[in-house]
Amino acid sequence: MGRRNKERVILESVEIQSVAAEGKALARVDNMVVFMPYGAPGDIVDVQILKKRKQHAEGRIVRYVKYSDERCQPFCEHFGVCGGCQWQHLPYEAQLRHKQQQVLDNLKHIAKVELPECRPILGSENIKHYRNKLEFTFSDKPWRTAEEMASEVDFATLDQHALGFHIPGMFDKVLDIKHCYLQETFSDELRLFIRRFCVEHDYEFFNLRQQEGLMRNMIVRTASTGEKMLIVVFYRDEKEKIQALMQAIADEFPQITSLLYVINNKGNDTIFDRDIHVFKGRDYIMEQMENLQFKIGPKSFYQTNSAQAYRLYSVVREMADLQGDELVYDLYTGTGTIANFVSAKARQVIGVEYVPEAIEDAKVNADINHIDNTLFFAGDVKDIVNDAFIEKYGRPDVLITDPPRAGMHTDVINTILKARPRKIVYVSCNPATQARDINLLDVAYRVDAIQPVDMFPHTQHVENVLCLSLKEN
Repeated sequence: MGRRNKERVILESVEIQSVAAEGKALARVDNMVVFMPYGAPGDIVDVQILKKRKQHAEGRIVRYVKYSDERCQPFCEHFGVCGGCQWQHLPYEAQLRHKQQQVLDNLKHIAKVELPECRPILGSENIKHYRNKLEFTFSDKPWRTAEEMASEVDFATLDQHALGFHIPGMFDKVLDIKHCYLQETFSDELRLFIRRFCVEHDYEFFNLRQQEGLMRNMIVRTASTGEKMLIVVFYRDEKEKIQALMQAIADEFPQITSLLYVINNKGNDTIFDRDIHVFKGRDYIMEQMENLQFKIGPKSFYQTNSAQAYRLYSVVREMADLQGDELVYDLYTGTGTIANFVSAKARQVIGVEYVPEAIEDAKVNADINHIDNTLFFAGDVKDIVNDAFIEKYGRPDVLITDPPRAGMHTDVINTILKARPRKIVYVSCNPATQARDINLLDVAYRVDAIQPVDMFPHTQHVENVLCLSLKEN
């Protein structure tokens, strides 16, 4: 039974059955699937329908009739507003169970191949303060919470500064973050100090619609070695104000290893094409994994959960089962972390990556660790790895691939099928596109092992590693 509210239908006493894609909860009402955020299986709720399609609808929960037994109290005051950590209301054990099921459902319904038993998902030892990188945005138009909107407070009397995260789907709306559990407390202390300094000294916070203001972004990176990096992004090159702020940060936080700033007056937030200015310290921090060191610059990619990255790469190395005489291809190698990590057990590792700066990082990290059996190439994998490339550098015995969320291009899959490595280790941050690619590889390869790894607690995201071997003729 439904009623209308502001011309939108409200479905009453709907029981949530499961969680689905993008971390949303799922219910079925009159043969229609309804998706909504922040629900837990077993919740009974009233749902306001926001969008309706032929076979499904999207809505939001407007009232909880009965809470599920599979629900816990979120620990963050910003839960449900900032858009991050959307599964805080689920116990971590339940999160892991749903993530593993997500992997299996995709393999079953999309890959449609014969599968071995899935290994238990590797959960994160730290479910708070696990990220090594966060980016915060300055705004002069803070997002107002539902409680503020419902109050009779005159917004003009409130603080008009925000330093925090974008509201999902709203590029110009930023929630002022009081405390974030994603990164170590140093990140909170640093962000709040910078916010306070800028407010007290009349530094203009950025207006994202009009593209005006001084303070634009800040990026905090930390390493398991204890080293710390801060990048402050300014919209205008106001030298005196930049000098004053950066010196205040240096004085207050002497533990910062790499204190940097950027002038970015473009229409987007990316800094990859901007010059990096060193105010104090080095222009990099060092990360460590086993006996290997990795140089992380302000533009470098590195897995944002250092501890789980080590477990993920250990799974890759174990599944590759290298004996020391193999030629290994590492496709979508990024900064060469996996390539360098497995190199000690291979004859040679060849890494290919689209981003030239990442390849330069990979070469530097090989040099730092005195690794002399890696080769790295910059360019689109589908253009680089072709018949001529394989003819020149050799046919791989083992192929490791860790593509972006879109998965592998069909040209890459066809090249793999022609190269016929005896083993493929496929790492993916998107089980759906991984399953699609496995379906195409099924003509020549079987799945031998499935290992999900949770890199991002309290989110729907899950990494999955598959080991494939060449089918016998």
